[in-house]
Amino acid sequence: MVQIKTYPIVHRLRADASTHIQYFRKGRRVLSGRGLAFWFMPDGASIIETPMDDRELPFVFKAQSADFQDLTVQGTIVWRVVDPEVLGQRIDFTIDLGLGLHNGEPIDQINNVLISLVRQSAYGYLNQFGVRQILEAGVAPMQAAVNTAIGEDVTLQDMGLELVGVSMANLAPSSELERALQAPTFESLQQQADEATFARRALAVDKERAIAENELNNQIELTTRQQELIAREGANARSEAEAKAEARGIEADAEAAAKVVGAEAEANRIRAVDQARADMEQARMDVYATLSPTVLLAMAAQEFATKLDRIDSITVTPDMLSGALAQVRNVFDVDTQAKEVE
Repeated sequence: MVQIKTYPIVHRLRADASTHIQYFRKGRRVLSGRGLAFWFMPDGASIIETPMDDRELPFVFKAQSADFQDLTVQGTIVWRVVDPEVLGQRIDFTIDLGLGLHNGEPIDQINNVLISLVRQSAYGYLNQFGVRQILEAGVAPMQAAVNTAIGEDVTLQDMGLELVGVSMANLAPSSELERALQAPTFESLQQQADEATFARRALAVDKERAIAENELNNQIELTTRQQELIAREGANARSEAEAKAEARGIEADAEAAAKVVGAEAEANRIRAVDQARADMEQARMDVYATLSPTVLLAMAAQEFATKLDRIDSITVTPDMLSGALAQVRNVFDVDTQAKEVE
C-alpha cells in the first residue's frame, strides 16, 4: 500500500516494503523497486503498484464426475508475484495519483485467472473417475493432480506470477447424492447393528439357557442330595428303630426271663410253703391218728367253742357225763404213764 501526500507543485509517495513501485515519466520507466519513497510531478507521471506478499484466494465451485454426478469443490489458492514488471505489462496496476488506490481491480483479474486454472485442472481429474471412487479416494489425489497440472501450465509464468500451492479443503456431493451414497453404507451398518443385536440377543438367550440349565442342574443336584439325605435319615431312623426294637426285645427277653425266674422262685416258694403245710398237716394228721376218739372229740369241742360268740344253755346227760369222765380218766392215765417213762 502506498501513501501519497499532495503539495502545491509536487507529490510525495511512500510505499511499504511489501509493495513494488514502477514510476513512469512521459511513458518512460524512471524508478522500479520495493518500498520506494520519492517526489514526483503529477503532470505526465504514471505509477504502478504491485503487491509482493503471498495472497490467499478461497474458492468454491461445482464440478461433475465421470458418471455425471455433481460435486462441490472447496479449497484455497496461495499465489504471489515474482516478476512485477511483467505482471504490470499484462494487468493494469496503475494507481490514482491523488488517492493512491488502484484505478481498476487487478487482484480480481488475477483471482479469476487462478480459479479458472484450478477449475480446469479439477475438471480434468474429476472427469476420469466415478463419484464413489472419487469420494473414497478423498481430496489428497485431486489436490496433487491440480497442483501438478497448474505447475506444468505456463500461463502464470508468462504473467509473472507463481503458484505457492492449492489446498483442497472439501469435496462433497450434493445432498441427494450424499443420501443415496450413504444408503448402502447405512443399510450395511444397520444390518451389522441388527446382526450385532441378534448376536447379543442370541448370546443373552444362550446365557439365559445356560443359567436355566445351571439352575436346573442345581435343583437336580439339590433334589438328589435331598433324596440321599432322606434315604440316610430313613436308614438312620430304621437303624435307630431296629436298635430300639432290639433293645426293647432284649429288655422284654430280660424282663420275661426275670419274670420266669421270679415265677419259678415264687412257684418254688409256694411249693415249699404248700409242702411245709402239707407236711405239717400230715404230721398233724399222724398225731390225730394216734389220738383216741375221746380226745378228738374234746379237741373238736374246744375248736367249736372258739367259734361260738356265746352259749345260752348246755344240756349234759348222764351218758355224756359218764363217757366224758371215762375219757378224762384215760387221758390222766396216759399222762401219768408218760411222766413215769420220763
